[in-house]
Amino acid sequence: MAQLTCENLTLGYEGRNVIENLNFTVNAGDYLCIVGENGAGKSTLIKALLGLKAPTAGKVLYGDGLKKNEIGYLPQQTQVQKDFPASVREIVRTGCLSRGTWSPFYSKSTKAYAEKQMERMGITQLAGRCYRELSGGQQQRVLLARALCATERMILLDEPVAGLDPKVTQEMYELIEGLNKEGITVIMVSHDVGAAVRYATHILHVSKSHMFFGTKEDYLKSDIGRTFTGEGGENE
Repeated sequence: MAQLTCENLTLGYEGRNVIENLNFTVNAGDYLCIVGENGAGKSTLIKALLGLKAPTAGKVLYGDGLKKNEIGYLPQQTQVQKDFPASVREIVRTGCLSRGTWSPFYSKSTKAYAEKQMERMGITQLAGRCYRELSGGQQQRVLLARALCATERMILLDEPVAGLDPKVTQEMYELIEGLNKEGITVIMVSHDVGAAVRYATHILHVSKSHMFFGTKEDYLKSDIGRTFTGEGGENE
C-alpha cells in the first residue's frame, strides 16, 4: 500500500522552479534511492516530503496511516552539528519528541525506547559519551538511532555516508539494508549510483532535463540509467 505519493509536484525557490510535474509513489517496504546532479532539486524535494516546504503546484500525500511527523529523518551533517556538545543519549532521545506532546521530561517508556534504538545501532556503550568526541561513523549511527526514535515505518536519509571511509560506508549501507529488511521503508538521497542499484528496489533520478522513476531493473535499461551507471557515460 502507498505510504507516500507525489502528484504533479512542482517545487521551486527564489522565483524559479527546480522540479516540475513530478509523480512517484513509495509503497510500504520499498527502498527508494533518489539520485541526480547537484542543483537538480533533491534537497528541495526532501523538504517537501517532510512537510517543511509547500509545493508551487501539485501535492504530497501520505497514506497507509503514515503521518508526516512519523518519518524519521537523518539530515546531512554540518560542521556545527558535528561539534554539538551533548551526550549520545541526549541526542538520541530528542528523536522521540515527534511521537507525542512535548514535555520537558522524558517518560520511562520513552527512555526505554531510545535505549532500544541505541542497542539496535550498536552504540549502547557510547550513551554517556559526548557526541562531538565520536568518529564520523559513530556519529552517523547516533543520528540513525535518533531517526528511528521517530518512526518504525519510514526513514529519509540525506547522503548518510558522506565523508565516511570505505569500511564505515559499507557498514552504514548494511545497517540501512537491515532496517529495510525488517520492514522499514527507506528513502535515501545519494550521489553513489552504484549503491543505489545495489541496494534500492526503486530509483528516482532527478535531473534538469529528464526525470526517471521506476524499479532499479528498469533504471538500468533506461538511457539515463545506462549513462549514470557508467555504461553510456561518466558516473556522477
